[in-house]
Amino acid sequence: MVEWLERLEQRSQPSLIMAGLGILVVIGIVDYLTGFEMQFSVFYLLGVGLAAWFVGRGFGLVMSALSVLVWIGGDVAAGARYSNPLIVVWNAVILMAFYFIVVWLLSSLRSFHRELEATVRQRTQALTLEMTERQRLEEEILRVSERERRSIGHDLHDSLCQHLTGTALAGQVLGERLAAKSLPEAADAEKVVGLVEEGITLARNLARGLYPLDVEAQGLMDAFGDLSVSITRTGRTRCVFECPAPVLIHDDAAATHLYRIAQEAVRNALQHGKPTRVGITLTELAGLVTLTVEDDGVGLPEAAERKDGLGIRIMAHRAAIISGSFAVEPGPTGGTIVTCSIPAS
Repeated sequence: MVEWLERLEQRSQPSLIMAGLGILVVIGIVDYLTGFEMQFSVFYLLGVGLAAWFVGRGFGLVMSALSVLVWIGGDVAAGARYSNPLIVVWNAVILMAFYFIVVWLLSSLRSFHRELEATVRQRTQALTLEMTERQRLEEEILRVSERERRSIGHDLHDSLCQHLTGTALAGQVLGERLAAKSLPEAADAEKVVGLVEEGITLARNLARGLYPLDVEAQGLMDAFGDLSVSITRTGRTRCVFECPAPVLIHDDAAATHLYRIAQEAVRNALQHGKPTRVGITLTELAGLVTLTVEDDGVGLPEAAERKDGLGIRIMAHRAAIISGSFAVEPGPTGGTIVTCSIPAS
C-alpha cells in the first residue's frame, strides 16, 4: 500500500486527473449495471479521495460534483423513478455535502502532512549539518592536539634535552676538577651528573611519548616497540609487541591515530585491569591493517561505568576518523581485547 502511494506521488497531475476520471467512469458503469436498488454512492469516494489527496481540494470538489451527477444519472438511466423531483435534489445535496466534508478533511490532512514532511526535512538537514560541523570540529581538535604534542615533544627533545646534556657535561668537568684536587665534593658532583642524566632520560621518554612516530612508513612499528619497552621498564607489567610481518603505514594521520589508540588501550589496561602482561599486535591481512591490544587483567568494568568512559569514546572516534572499525571485548580467558582495523590503502 505504501509503495503504491509513493508511486502515485511521483505521477504528474494530468495523469492523476485522468486516473481519477477513469475511476469515476468505471464506478459509474458498475453502478448502472447493478441497478438503482443497490446503493453504490460510497464507492465514488475512491475517485474523490484520490483527487483530493494527490491533486488538490479544487479537483476534489469537481470530482464530488461529477460523482453526484453520475450516481443520479445512472440510477435514472437504470429505471429509478421519484414521486417528487425535490427528492432527487435532496439526495444530491446530502451526498454532495458528505463528499465535500471528505474532501475538506483529506485536503487539510494532506496539507498538514506536507508541512510535517517539510519540517522533518528541514530538521534533518539542520541535524546533518550540525553533525558534520561537530565531526569537523572534533577532527580539528584532534589535529590541533597532535600538532601541540609534536611541538612540545620537539621542544623537550631539542631544547630541554640539549640544555640538560650541556649541564651534565659541565657537571662532569666540575667533578673531574674536584677529583683532580682530591676534594670530597667530587662524589657529590658525580651524583648531580647522575641525576641530570636521569632527567635527560625522562625528558626523552616524554618527548617520545608526545611525538613517537617518525616520518618513515615503518615508524609505527618502531613506536610500538618503544612503547612496549617503556611499559616493561616500569617493572609492574610485561608488555610485548608482535608484528609477524612488516606493516608499513604511509599515512601519517592513520599511523598517529593507531598509536594513540594503542597507547590509550594500554593505559586503560594498566589503570583498570591490573594485568601482568599486555600484548600489542599489528598485522595486515586481506586488505586490512589490524591493531590488537590484549591483556590478562580483571576484564571490562561494569557496563554502567564503561558507558561514561572517555577513553573508549576517544578511541572509537579516532577509529572512525580513519575509516576504521573499533571493538572492545572480553578475552576468552579473562582480560580485555581492544581491536581496531583500517583499510590497508
